[in-house]
Amino acid sequence: MALRRVPNLVYSDGKGNIYDVPDIEMAGRTGTDFVRINPEDLIVLPEGSQLFELPGRKPVGFDRKTGEIVTFEEGWAVAAFIAPAHTQLFLSSYKKENKAPILPLFAYTAVGWLNGKFYVPAVRVDPDKRQDCDQFDHNLVIKNVKRKLKQHPQNRLIHHLGENCALRYLCPAARNYFLGRWEAPIPTSPGCNANCIGCISYQPEESGIPSTQNRLTFIPTVEEIVEVAVPHLENAPRAVVSFGQGCEGEPLLVWEIIRDAIKEIRKKTKKGIININTNASKPEAIEELCKAGLNSIRVSMNSVIPEIYNRYYRPNNYTFNDVLESIKTARKFNCWVSINYFVFPGLTDWVEEYQMLRNFIRETNISMIQWRNFNIDPDWYIELIGVDGGAEKLGVKNVMKLLKDEFPHLAYGYFNPPLEVIRKYLLTHPL
Repeated sequence: MALRRVPNLVYSDGKGNIYDVPDIEMAGRTGTDFVRINPEDLIVLPEGSQLFELPGRKPVGFDRKTGEIVTFEEGWAVAAFIAPAHTQLFLSSYKKENKAPILPLFAYTAVGWLNGKFYVPAVRVDPDKRQDCDQFDHNLVIKNVKRKLKQHPQNRLIHHLGENCALRYLCPAARNYFLGRWEAPIPTSPGCNANCIGCISYQPEESGIPSTQNRLTFIPTVEEIVEVAVPHLENAPRAVVSFGQGCEGEPLLVWEIIRDAIKEIRKKTKKGIININTNASKPEAIEELCKAGLNSIRVSMNSVIPEIYNRYYRPNNYTFNDVLESIKTARKFNCWVSINYFVFPGLTDWVEEYQMLRNFIRETNISMIQWRNFNIDPDWYIELIGVDGGAEKLGVKNVMKLLKDEFPHLAYGYFNPPLEVIRKYLLTHPL
């Protein structure tokens, strides 16, 4: 049931306490604009979400009596980092002070308080529970990591997934691998051919922000990869194995090893989905991987406007046209192709971006859009990318609807789908 009243603005006192201001309603932000929120766009803060204090930033809302924009001066702004499977509709609303630090690499969603609950402007875009927090028994993860490491003492990849990913960073995909289910990660590449502004595994010291996690330091062998992938594909329910993870660079830089691993995997099992998460910079490599038995690819993109794409990715020795060619190549081999579309309210819903996305979908015939929240300081991104604050915006939710109306075959989600989901979707949504 939709709310009838916009929740109250919230602020942090700098000591870990959050308070609400009943006289001021929460606001949302799109690009550089502060906007009033429709109660119908709000959901209860999903379990597993986190609340962040935003230092050096004063919360902004709307006065309930006058409707005017007001800046609340008594504390710091608060944002929600919403749980996986949910897509934000508006950014946290605040005014930044001159010496405010750059925010770490998380997504900052507007949040308010009403009747004993926090609310956020968001939609659940994927029903899959694979990363819901109530699905994990961490004590069982610890037990299974220890058991698996004893079984495979020489496998560096399993050690990396256990000691770093599952236990240190609490990576949901790695934890699912050790719980024997769903999507398992296979990081392979220490290097990258892009210099993404918001790279979560490598940040130069001068950026002023830390990496979210450390990058892989070795290239696994074909044997190490097969030892992870085959038992998982054979035994896990709704099994997916994915190259290209947050703890590595670009997997296509080691595509020959991945190709050979896929061939060996497919000699041993035909089950499940073999996926690669990639920047799609090497069309020839994508073709070889598809010939070897790759089933799906997910291509990360901040924008389908080449100039904006280039300002974020800062590619080395590849172009936006290479990305397009890779996607077309994968579709030629009947691969399931998703774009990992970084949602940034105020840019994702630009009229120009929307029109270019329509053209992109027609040209590439992608299978799916994964509507992923963009983990980046909004002001830092706007400054570096040059977002046009005056451009007409349609709203993220409206863009989702418009695209679905025009391309009914297009799947929406947050995760790489398993074979069962792909087959069912293709039966009910033929091209």
